[in-house]
Amino acid sequence: MNLVSSAAEAVKLVQSNDHIFIHGAAATPQHLVNALTARASELRNVELYHLHTEGKATYAEPEYAESFHVSAFFIGANIRHAVQTGHAQYIPVFLSEIPLLFRRNILAVDVVMLQVSPPDRHGFCSMGTSIDAAPAAVEKARIVIAQINKQMPRTHGDGLIHVSKFAACIEVDEPLPAHDLGAPDEIETAIGKHVASLVEDGATLQMGIGGIPNAALSFLGNHKNLGIHTEMFSDGVLPLIEKGVVNGANKRIHPGKIVSTFAMGSQKLYDFMNDNPQLMMLDVQYVNDTAVIRRNPKVTAINSAVEIDLTGQVCADSIGTKMYSGVGGQMDFIRGASLSEGGKPIIALPSQTNKGLSKIVPVLKEGAGVVTTRAHVHYIATEWGAVDLYGKNLLQRAKALISIAHPDHREALDRAAFERFGK
Repeated sequence: MNLVSSAAEAVKLVQSNDHIFIHGAAATPQHLVNALTARASELRNVELYHLHTEGKATYAEPEYAESFHVSAFFIGANIRHAVQTGHAQYIPVFLSEIPLLFRRNILAVDVVMLQVSPPDRHGFCSMGTSIDAAPAAVEKARIVIAQINKQMPRTHGDGLIHVSKFAACIEVDEPLPAHDLGAPDEIETAIGKHVASLVEDGATLQMGIGGIPNAALSFLGNHKNLGIHTEMFSDGVLPLIEKGVVNGANKRIHPGKIVSTFAMGSQKLYDFMNDNPQLMMLDVQYVNDTAVIRRNPKVTAINSAVEIDLTGQVCADSIGTKMYSGVGGQMDFIRGASLSEGGKPIIALPSQTNKGLSKIVPVLKEGAGVVTTRAHVHYIATEWGAVDLYGKNLLQRAKALISIAHPDHREALDRAAFERFGK
């Protein structure tokens, strides 16, 4: 282990024209990122790859344009403005296929910056809360630089890396970024209740972070034998695990285990993850593989959307031409759930925006990205109910969607449906 005195010393290994993968979400190695940014005047044409990261992304600001070129696989709040103004770029890709970009040498990786747990007595550190595409990047990189954090939970699965792999490392002792979600609001609670009504005993769940997934989880306390196979999870699952509702008894792949690839939440969540053999944190190429997902029974995938048109096209990555988030793993799990025995792919969203605009629309905004196609879509849930579009013709779909639109917009949607599809 090449332990150095500071992050500034560690990032001296980076050279102009290098391609760098930055560990993401709660595992973002912020000290290394800040030290790299501080070297901007010495560097040119450094390509930065990452998924969602926490903390400031100063490197994406216009003043560093000659030093750093940002290509993100997912657009977090810290780089959204930079992407929308052209100072950073977005790479559209399914979450399951990001590792393949590295493993197939489509994207070069010279340097990887990680945040890991302290080494065990055998010299192995854990990538902790974020596995995702990091193992693939490490496989291809010439240089691995690590931020060893005493407070990074040690997790079981694919995230182990030996200290001999580190060209340089620093030690820190600080809490991970925590997201303590408040109680769901009235609309989120109503949506969550409709979503929960679709979940059957013995289902395998995939859900994200936020008010709607947490609300849905809060209504599952009387269910039995639920399992979890999800790209990410947060605090909402903890009460169900504690009550024994989530036990993975009916899962065919990793029965009894919670399978995920990254997690974000409170300190309580990170404490739960630490050295917990019930949890398996695995490579996203495996976790989000449709062929793997479909093998579990009753896969119930809960995802969100920006807007949905009357034919069932789901926009989830942009607001018109403005990129907002990314494709992520939505299609991986929509398809996996659809092919699962008894599976239910669900898109859950409020019926209108905070400004009172309908999220169920006659046509998507110009430039909007179709993440889930009209051929893939199944269940849609708003605070007004849940409908299943699968197998329905276009007129039937429009009528079903109008029934769960906000009442203020139903008349206009009815007119649009009549003009397009007839009676």
